[in-house]
Amino acid sequence: MQTEFNLGAKEIESKISECVKNGMNEFVLHDFSYANDKGKMLGFLKTVQRTAPELFVSFNINPRILDMDVCRQCMNINCSIEMNFEAIPSDSKKTDAKKSVLFFDKKFYAKRCETLNNSGLVFGINLFFADKNGDSLKAFCDRLNFTIEQYPNHIDFPQTENTEEMASAKVSGTFSAEDIRAARNIAFACRTFYSAGRAVPWFNSILSALRITPSAFFSDFAEWQRCNNCDYNSGFVPENVSHHEIEKMQLLFLQQKFEEKHKSHMFTAANDIVCMNGALSRLVSDGTESVLETDYNPEEIFGPEAMDLNSFVNDLCMEHCTVKVFLNEDGEPDFKIL
Repeated sequence: MQTEFNLGAKEIESKISECVKNGMNEFVLHDFSYANDKGKMLGFLKTVQRTAPELFVSFNINPRILDMDVCRQCMNINCSIEMNFEAIPSDSKKTDAKKSVLFFDKKFYAKRCETLNNSGLVFGINLFFADKNGDSLKAFCDRLNFTIEQYPNHIDFPQTENTEEMASAKVSGTFSAEDIRAARNIAFACRTFYSAGRAVPWFNSILSALRITPSAFFSDFAEWQRCNNCDYNSGFVPENVSHHEIEKMQLLFLQQKFEEKHKSHMFTAANDIVCMNGALSRLVSDGTESVLETDYNPEEIFGPEAMDLNSFVNDLCMEHCTVKVFLNEDGEPDFKIL
């Protein structure tokens, strides 16, 4: 179970112990004053560490207060950090959509993500589209491509999750109604394939092999979803489907893409990488153990070679294995060749 509060500072802190007593194992903090105040955020994180270290905490934070002090404190608890990647008007005085220009500070966000990755922290990114004058489909795709490069655990698109948020997408001189539908479909495809599909460990490697940008990949997957009646308009909710079912969708689409790119010889390796990482993620999330058949040695599948699929296929020999993915005596994820 999880709980979410939109209360003041004192009320939120007083609820932590109560949540634990009631058997809740996740606490979601959405509070503007905490998200924008380093002192309050550090106080909250220390309270969690002191009173409920077993609690999993998810919270939004303004990336401008995210520094090593906050990261070090986050390392003491179980948490997921959520940030907005926002493009801002370069001139707030301009209100004409045709003249407004949005500025997206890639250098700033890249540094924040580097700090989080180096600290081994889990983080997710919120992205929006067509909600500000001057935005465009191209600019949104550029933000998405950049975001994928930062290796977030998940990417959320609030506008695809409820109609009120979707209403914030406005037709303008730079973002047509058709563009909004395209952005929405790309976002929903990313939500399905990347986030619900837990693709972060292998996604960039696969795209590099296919020589395709994330936004182009998701645009193609959105069309695949439409043809298979699991797109945004179908009522399909990726979070309500088992990860194993999402994985089947991923593999069907990836096989199609590798064939389309005349790289079918790479799909066997891609299949092993997706399936082994998927089995590991299900083990970590719900303790499900698996036995898989692979065409490559699992040591190599989880090794640094897998980060470059071209080299993986060209340099490594196939070796059929039956692999068990399980929790060892120390309760840690492990695998062995049977």
